[in-house]
Amino acid sequence: MKKRIIASALALSFVAPCAFAQDAVRISGFGTGALTWTNTDKAEFGRPNQASGATKDVTTGVDSNFGVQADYAVNNWLSVTGQGLVRKDAQDDFGAELAWAFAKAKVSDDVSIRVGRMGLPAFMISDYRNVGYANTMLRPPAEVYSQMLFNTVDGADVIWQHSYAATTYTAQFAVGKTKADVAGGPSLDGRRVTALNLVAEHGPLTVRFGRVDGHLTLNGSASLATLLNTLNTVAAGYKFPQAAQLAKDIDVRDKKASFTSLGATLDWNDIVVQSEYAKRKTDSYINDTTSWYVMGGYRIGKFLPYYSHAKLSIDGNVRNGMPAACPAGYPAACTPTLATLNGIVSNLRHTGVSQGEQQTDTIGLRWDFRSSVALKVQFDRVRPNKAAGLLVNAQPGFKGPVTVGAVALDFVF
Repeated sequence: MKKRIIASALALSFVAPCAFAQDAVRISGFGTGALTWTNTDKAEFGRPNQASGATKDVTTGVDSNFGVQADYAVNNWLSVTGQGLVRKDAQDDFGAELAWAFAKAKVSDDVSIRVGRMGLPAFMISDYRNVGYANTMLRPPAEVYSQMLFNTVDGADVIWQHSYAATTYTAQFAVGKTKADVAGGPSLDGRRVTALNLVAEHGPLTVRFGRVDGHLTLNGSASLATLLNTLNTVAAGYKFPQAAQLAKDIDVRDKKASFTSLGATLDWNDIVVQSEYAKRKTDSYINDTTSWYVMGGYRIGKFLPYYSHAKLSIDGNVRNGMPAACPAGYPAACTPTLATLNGIVSNLRHTGVSQGEQQTDTIGLRWDFRSSVALKVQFDRVRPNKAAGLLVNAQPGFKGPVTVGAVALDFVF
């Protein structure tokens, strides 16, 4: 299945839309109804940035969603697209969001310009990762897709697409700003965001390179503010400049960040292969990471069994230059204070949304039992490498691995 990058056509281009006003307006949509559960009550499994997730009790909130898209052709070179999405994200309940809202001008046969809110092209399947029917797996691997919390960019992009012989090339460059509510209450702002997306399609093979750069600011985190204030107080009170430098390094205020990714898909005969590799880097306490996954499947009639392996590793974090103990003659409370702060700083690499290390083995089955509808069954074995990995709301004494099961009905209309 061809997966184009042009957002106004990509996610639902294969859907037969309802037509109104002599085909000037097209209405289409997608959705997933899913049940998800695990084998533990000591931690919860959720999609990236969800405030809560599944336990032994079956829940609909992890993998279910519903979206509607409207496309309006103003004339033969100008169009407007809007997409609304209902899902469970940073809030502990279902909520509605405006996923897309942009105007697109066709400058030439090869070039188009969009202005408004578009999908941020950070991943192989950025524009249709919420369209379950368009994807083989029940959900994108969290090890990779948790490492970029931004889904959209408010700004403008330029898209060039041209075919040479049997190969189609697409280049996209976007600029703007973005924002994401973070589970637990804070929000993450992205300013001076740029995104480059390069795609080549040759028959059944698609390869992709992507790069997103920007400056991050985390707002509304009470725990981070308390840590930074304490470090600065220690720096002033105990004359430890290392504590002030550490506070500066930890802080997420106008800090540079980048996300680089490579991806490939192959849909050849009955063989389906998909893989992505990504590197995240930031100038803050947010981990530098390497993440990747490989998925392979084989069609047998209307059935597509598949297997994937995904891994998330921490490459680096802030350097802690504070001493382990205070010199002789310092107040008695000095050394215990440093020990407490050093412990908190050490745990930052495993604290917060998208922080942690884990790997997952997945087996699943997709059944296209009728047109525009697919039934999926998937089981994941999630193995946190330390602490809870990407699992949320872990209780004291939790220890992985965790088995996750899900049944989903994907549809488009």
